[in-house]
Amino acid sequence: MNDGSVDVLMITHRRAEYVRRSLPRLLESAGDRTRIWLWHNGEDQETLDAVSQYSQHPAVFATHHSSVNVGIRTPTNWMWSQAKGEFISKVDDDCLVDLDWIEGIRRVHSSSTKTGVIGSWRFLEEDFCPDFAMAKVQRFDGGERVLRNHWVQGSGYLARRSLIDEVGLLRNDESFPDWCLRVARAGHLNGWCFPFVHEEHMDDPRSLYTMFTSQQRFSEYRPLHARMVGIERLEDWKLEQHREALRVQMAPIYICDYASRTGRLISKFDSVRRLTANPEGRREAWRRIRRRLRVLRGSVARK
Repeated sequence: MNDGSVDVLMITHRRAEYVRRSLPRLLESAGDRTRIWLWHNGEDQETLDAVSQYSQHPAVFATHHSSVNVGIRTPTNWMWSQAKGEFISKVDDDCLVDLDWIEGIRRVHSSSTKTGVIGSWRFLEEDFCPDFAMAKVQRFDGGERVLRNHWVQGSGYLARRSLIDEVGLLRNDESFPDWCLRVARAGHLNGWCFPFVHEEHMDDPRSLYTMFTSQQRFSEYRPLHARMVGIERLEDWKLEQHREALRVQMAPIYICDYASRTGRLISKFDSVRRLTANPEGRREAWRRIRRRLRVLRGSVARK
């Protein structure tokens, strides 16, 4: 169905103070062509109550409660396999979308048939690096622009539902960025609206709405990504937000620069972590960045 309709999933788990902000904002942003799907993981009663009070909202299309935390992949495939809209999406319970995010991203999709997954930008103004990013910005014939990247984060995006028929659901060993990379290999263009459609990431310790106001709070509610990469200190998690922004802006857009492996992407830019994680290596890291920037510009030229 090519009517611009959107199916949006929100997965909740043990984050009541976030959900009380993020879910009402998502519902407020939903137009008459938007269907919201709610999946709650676990038995945290405070969070479940925060979700349940909106179960009869006119924008809510379906709800599901799993008594155990089954993670992200199962709920995502639950919605993807049943969605009927032109676009599919997920908004994390720790994210605040812009009220016009759907229309902004939908406008980019309508300007090109080549787009696959187009996302909202969750980083801060201080994270934007024009020397890297502008080399990856592509303008379509209609004037819309995209900051190209082969993957975006799994929140605040719009993906064409037809991609499910083409490349399939999330595999058992696959993350959302992995899936985006498969979409890119199939010939579709991924990235972020430019100028950016913003998404407030409350798990970023620099956010005004973050729950991570102390090391104790961070240890108690440590995000999945922090656990996956072994980050235990709040200060390191704060630095990781900026490092991730640099990684996506520096990542090449020549698809042959990538290979896949279970659960993550392999990029020639993994060493950018050393920019802040290893202060003694900063000078060498910046030399590598400058060399990679020249390669990146060559990749853009080939496109």
